[in-house]
Amino acid sequence: QVQLVESGGGLVQAGGSLRLSCAASGRTFTDYDMAWFRQTPGKEREFVAAISSSGSRTNYVDSVEGRFTISRGNAKNTMYLQMNSLKPEDTADYYCAADNRWSYGYSITSNYRYWGQGTQVTVSS
Repeated sequence: QVQLVESGGGLVQAGGSLRLSCAASGRTFTDYDMAWFRQTPGKEREFVAAISSSGSRTNYVDSVEGRFTISRGNAKNTMYLQMNSLKPEDTADYYCAADNRWSYGYSITSNYRYWGQGTQVTVSS
């Protein structure tokens, strides 16, 4: 079992920045690939970014490429999402996820067994 806790959400103006954190506990952090997803009311959870267990591979949804950066500090058992140049359409609840099924599809929600409770990001125009 892995327990995940997100933090760092909040209200920011368009063009601003936020850094989300996802603290992991339980099993060995470096055993798991990790990802960020986001969800707005009435919509399915959407893939945002993923990072492999070693941190050597990252992937992003096209809409955040060049603005968001995913990283992980394995010594601190924490994953991050640096979000720059935020847009109102980035407003959502952001969730971190963990598993070791990268090869089965890092952007697919059903491939992740472990989820945090979410943190809310609101970008005002």
